[in-house]
Amino acid sequence: MVPAEVSSSTLDAARQITPQEAWSLAPLIAGAPTYRLGRWIGGRFQYPRPQNPPRITAALPTRPAAVPIHGADGSVVTLCLDLDTSKALQGVVDDDAQRLGKLLESCGIRYVADVSPSGGRHLYIPLAERMSGPEVRELVEAMALVAPSLDPSPHQNVTDGCIRVPGSAHKSGGHQTLTTSLVAAYDILRRRNSTTAVAALRLALAPELRRARQLKDRTAKIAAAATAHGIRPVPMGGSQSPLRVLARTGLYDTTKYASPSEARMAVLNHFAACGWTLAQVRLELGGQFPGLAALYTNTDRQERLLDAEWAEANRWIQKPGTQSTGRRTTRINDTSLPEPTGGAGRTSSKAAVHQLVNDLENVLYTVLDHRLKERGREGLSLRLLLRAVLGYMRTMETDLLDVGCRTFASALGKHHGTISRLLPMLQQASDGILTKVADARGRNADTYVIQLPQHFEQLAQELSWRSGKIHGIRPVFRALGDVAALVYESIERGRHSPTTAAIVRTTGLSRTAVETALGAMSSYNMIERRHGQWRIVAGTSLTALARRLGALDDAAEQISRHRKQRGAWHAWLDRNLVPELAEHEVEDPESDLYWIPPSENELDFVGMLWRVA
Repeated sequence: MVPAEVSSSTLDAARQITPQEAWSLAPLIAGAPTYRLGRWIGGRFQYPRPQNPPRITAALPTRPAAVPIHGADGSVVTLCLDLDTSKALQGVVDDDAQRLGKLLESCGIRYVADVSPSGGRHLYIPLAERMSGPEVRELVEAMALVAPSLDPSPHQNVTDGCIRVPGSAHKSGGHQTLTTSLVAAYDILRRRNSTTAVAALRLALAPELRRARQLKDRTAKIAAAATAHGIRPVPMGGSQSPLRVLARTGLYDTTKYASPSEARMAVLNHFAACGWTLAQVRLELGGQFPGLAALYTNTDRQERLLDAEWAEANRWIQKPGTQSTGRRTTRINDTSLPEPTGGAGRTSSKAAVHQLVNDLENVLYTVLDHRLKERGREGLSLRLLLRAVLGYMRTMETDLLDVGCRTFASALGKHHGTISRLLPMLQQASDGILTKVADARGRNADTYVIQLPQHFEQLAQELSWRSGKIHGIRPVFRALGDVAALVYESIERGRHSPTTAAIVRTTGLSRTAVETALGAMSSYNMIERRHGQWRIVAGTSLTALARRLGALDDAAEQISRHRKQRGAWHAWLDRNLVPELAEHEVEDPESDLYWIPPSENELDFVGMLWRVA
């Protein structure tokens, strides 16, 4: 059941349920048969732990009361999702309730819902079997990545995590109002959700569970490094940067923005600077950035103001809304697209480049892959780098490689130092395909020419071209890894649907590594097995999955970091200064990171990544 909008008809139906009646559900929700009374302490309304907590009875407490979520052993009998208006604007809270409700229903999970006088919402998911506190915490933190207004803190504190249940008084007056009918709520809490339904929810949240673990590990590493150096931890940027949080939740720093209008313009200005279109902005108002939509208050106001504000954003960054025929000479380090450095003047026709890439793909799959797989981990990186080179050629329609290592580092999700080490090795291992024709100097990168050596021409002519496009690493494989990228490619571009044994032979990887990658991708519904053969699941968007796994945020952070580093290098060249970038400047969470424009067309998306990297 999806939570209903708080309309007058909903409240009229809800008024038939008295707070006393709603409170009767408290013992079915609580992790222990007690409750805590709330009071103001030091300017904050809190629910302190009493020495002798009162037991839940049929009598409704006259003061705000919250029941514990965890039992004495730390286990949980009811998942309590707290959608809080202190975490996001009211419109975001309502949208999150709808989104989570649909997710739960799709997994066969039944739940009870209520609404607070302040506009917050609670969803209660009763469990047939108790779950451990850490398991539940992990699950709720994953759901918080889906719903930005979800406060996971009640499940993060085993000793003091509590929640106000239906019927409980509110600190500002009124009571927690049950929006599920009392009969249905009682039935749901009596016939609780099975472990099968919970397992289905975990499967649906698999990308978010993985991302939550990675964020936790990253936070721990940052804190450990800061402690070792005796400094305060630097807050994470990326998806947690202030401007991103503003766009997701609608909450903003009032010392920085005087009104919702100014906060909206800050986000729109950055969208425009990152090359977004108005259509992409409209799409994400109902997608990953509901907070921006909530800042307009309602859809009518949004429709009335958005066009004018978008035009103003384009004027503010001196970027006309329509394509200009003139060439802009002013370069903005954090927004301008990278351009070839001009290390050589070689040109080839577009058709010739595409034909060259097709021939080189045959050489790669037939000869070079088998040679490079003998070099272990290093060979795996070289195989993917060569694929990235061919992907760059096809996208940019050139046989001249004169972009810096950071461009390929962004495409592969690796450090630019690794790429600078691998490129000379690839030149040697490519057997004449990659030839260096100019050294790096000033702003110009090393320049390579890609060609089909004469001793490979006959082989290229004898083999038919493969369908599909070659890639370096698509964003999703930044999270899933190099092995998964090669395994997916062998399924996607194979002439027939391969078996596990065929994938092992084709990729040259160990069976254990291949089976691990197949299991991970199958859990994300990227591939499926039928009659022993693996196939691509056409309905799964790799771009959407990359967003859920946090891979797009990682790519945006890396692109932003590279742009700052290029800016420092260009400043040294232009002014003969050396503005050394400190770590906090490279990873400054207050800076406006590059935001990758959304696209559901994978080829367009990959091409755009090449141009902005």
